[in-house]
Amino acid sequence: MSELSHTKTTFDELRSRRNKGFPFAVRASGGVEFAFWLQWVVATVVQCSVLIFLGIGKLDGDLASHYRLLALFSSLLAIPVFALFRAYSIRNGYLVGVARVLASWGTLIALLMFIAFATKTSDTYSREVVLQWILIGFAFQALAFVPLHKVLRRMDRLHRFANASVIVGCGDLALTLAVKLRHERGEAMIGLVCPDGDQPDNVRPHTPYFPTLGVVSQLRSVISENSVSRVYIALPARETDQIEGLYVDLLDANVDVVWVPDFANLKLLNHSIHNLGGLPAINLNESPLTSYPGGAFLKSLMDRALALIGILALSPLMLCVAAAIKLTSSGPVLFRQKRHGWNGHIIEVLKFRSMRVHDDSSAQQAKKDDPRITPVGKFLRRSSIDELPQLFNVLRGDMSLVGPRPHAVAHNDYYSDKIIAYMARHRIKPGITGLAQISGYRGETETIDKMQKRVELDLDYINHWSLWLDIKILIKTPLTLVSKDIY
Repeated sequence: MSELSHTKTTFDELRSRRNKGFPFAVRASGGVEFAFWLQWVVATVVQCSVLIFLGIGKLDGDLASHYRLLALFSSLLAIPVFALFRAYSIRNGYLVGVARVLASWGTLIALLMFIAFATKTSDTYSREVVLQWILIGFAFQALAFVPLHKVLRRMDRLHRFANASVIVGCGDLALTLAVKLRHERGEAMIGLVCPDGDQPDNVRPHTPYFPTLGVVSQLRSVISENSVSRVYIALPARETDQIEGLYVDLLDANVDVVWVPDFANLKLLNHSIHNLGGLPAINLNESPLTSYPGGAFLKSLMDRALALIGILALSPLMLCVAAAIKLTSSGPVLFRQKRHGWNGHIIEVLKFRSMRVHDDSSAQQAKKDDPRITPVGKFLRRSSIDELPQLFNVLRGDMSLVGPRPHAVAHNDYYSDKIIAYMARHRIKPGITGLAQISGYRGETETIDKMQKRVELDLDYINHWSLWLDIKILIKTPLTLVSKDIY
């Protein structure tokens, strides 16, 4: 059986399942909210029940008012915290979902402890009850999350299978969109509809899984014959007249129409769509620190808290390193260099000095067997211990723990006109570690290609930034600290 025949059979099965109907399917527009609130209600019942049970057991049958207040306050505070971590997203796998629930629960507990400390009410609660509530509460939430998450994912999948969709377009964007809709979102993507100027027989060899159903002039027939409920328009932005014509023509076709603009020639950065006074506004370039102010605040809070803990914990090591530098070579202990920070502002980045004092006006990158590097400096660079003073940069707000590595001003001047969107990496705070660093792009970038790859990873980090991504990068960083490619 050919690939096309196999695919057609699959689509026939989907149509058969769709025609049977799914009475419990929910509309996509409300599915996400329904899934969140249902899981929040279940989690609230679970964690409040655990708290009440433990509180009554500790107080011999009488639940004190402050435990009731804790149950109410924790339930309400959980809404923004769990929403921020996207803990209840039906797009999460089971392990990722449980991990996000753990991160959300930990953040919620930390906020509650901070509030109790600030209001001087922590002494009114039993440490035994609180500790048991933290551990048992999470365990029960995780146990309730898995089966409920499975049911909601199945409901969402069946809903998507129950609604066929087609894509108007046969270019690269249409093919990419078809793959994402079919395999990532699980939609019943039954095929493509080419513009009238294209010949259906000229479909590229790698598209049999998404057969061409006809051309735009036949779109009405395609919708009727296949019971299509959603049409995606994936045409180049220059085809505005045809896009407008399609929209007008489909107004009375009883189908959802979604336009996916083709910005293939633009380097988008953290792009998003907003309603601006009733007008659709597409942000082509926006910093995550301005588009997600709540997340940016939590990122800054986490950065400074961990930086302070790191400084206190590593202060003996840093004192020993400072003494070793001072005793083995002349010059200051710290090396200070002007680099670009958030939005291109100049900041002074701190490092332990690993080279002999020299003229740094050219900002030449360190190379293998570089004679400028001291014996102590060689160890510091290989182990990345020379970066530890940047914890003070993080503490004062110049840098973040995670973000694109800041480059010397001279390097930025050199690469900015050689690599597209190079300076866009400064749309978020620079970091001590980052996605490029844990992906193997550390140390010397002696070729344009290497720097290009580092920039691509930096932009990928900005486009997909989240607190969870920062946490994953921090966890992976120790595994990449010692590298033979660092000089």
